[in-house]
Amino acid sequence: MLANKIRNRESGIVLYGIVPPKKGTDPQRVEEIAALQKARLDNLPIDGLILYDIQDEAARTAEKRPFPYIQTLDAFDYSRQQLAGLDVPKVIYRAAGKYSEADLTRFLQDADADNNMTVFVGAASREQPVTMSMDEAYALKRRVRPELLIGGVTIPERHRAKGDEHLRVFEKMNQGCSFFVSQGVYDLQASLDFLSDYYYYGKEQGIPLAPVIFTLTPCGSIQTLDFMKWLGISIPRWLENELVNAHDILQQSVNYSEKNYRELLAFANEKGIPVGCNIESVAVRKVEVEASIELLNRVS
Repeated sequence: MLANKIRNRESGIVLYGIVPPKKGTDPQRVEEIAALQKARLDNLPIDGLILYDIQDEAARTAEKRPFPYIQTLDAFDYSRQQLAGLDVPKVIYRAAGKYSEADLTRFLQDADADNNMTVFVGAASREQPVTMSMDEAYALKRRVRPELLIGGVTIPERHRAKGDEHLRVFEKMNQGCSFFVSQGVYDLQASLDFLSDYYYYGKEQGIPLAPVIFTLTPCGSIQTLDFMKWLGISIPRWLENELVNAHDILQQSVNYSEKNYRELLAFANEKGIPVGCNIESVAVRKVEVEASIELLNRVS
C-alpha cells in the first residue's frame, strides 16, 4: 500500500497525476472521460493516483497564460464518484487558501486514511487573496485528522535562486508532511543540488528523510512548452533549444525525462535518499497523454 511505503520511507514510489474534467462539463461526458481514464490506468504499475486541485495563478506573473484558466470539478468528489472503481490509493490536492475552514474540515473528516492522502498547496503569489494561510491549514489538519497522511510541494528549481528549498522541506516536515511532490523536473542540476543539501542537512541534524516524488512531464508542442514555462517549470536554455529544434519534440522530451529521472534515482540510491516519480501530462491532447503512459512504463 502507498501509505505503508510512505511511512516506511521507501524509494521507487510511482504515481500518476491527472486533472478532473472541466466544471460545467455535461454529466454524460464526465462519465465518458472517467471511463477512458479508468481504462487507461487500470493495471498500470502505479502506487497511487494524484488528482490536482487547479487554481488561477494569474497573480504569479504578468505574462499571458498560454491556455485559458478553467475551473475543474472537485478532485475529491470526482475520485469518490467517477473513479471509485479504480482500485488505487488517491492523493487529493487541496489549494488550501481557496477553502473555508468548514470546507477543509469536511474534506479532512471524509477522507479515508487507508486510501486517501492529501497535499496542501499554497497561494500562487503573495498578492493572491486566501481564506487561510498554509500554517493555519496545517494546524487544522493536525487538529482534525492527525492520522491522515499529508504531503507537501517542493520546487527544486527554486533552490538555485534561494538555496533554501531543503529547509522549506524540513519545515513542512515539522508541520506534519510525510512526503513531497515536486513541480515538473527538467532542470536536472537544480534537482541534484536540492537532493544533496537535503541529504547532508538531514544527516547533520539526525532527521530521517521523507520520500521526494519527482514529477515528469512530457512536452508535445511549442505551446505546451510555453505553458510549462508559464507554470514556472525551469527548462535550461540548451534543453529548450533541443526540444524546439527536435524532429519529434514529444519523443525527445520523453527521452530526456527518463534520463533525468534515472540520474536522480542513481544519485539518491547511492546515498539512501527515498525518491520516486509522478508522471503527468499538462496537456489533454491524446498523443501527449499516451506519451505520459509510455514514460510511466519506461521508468517503472
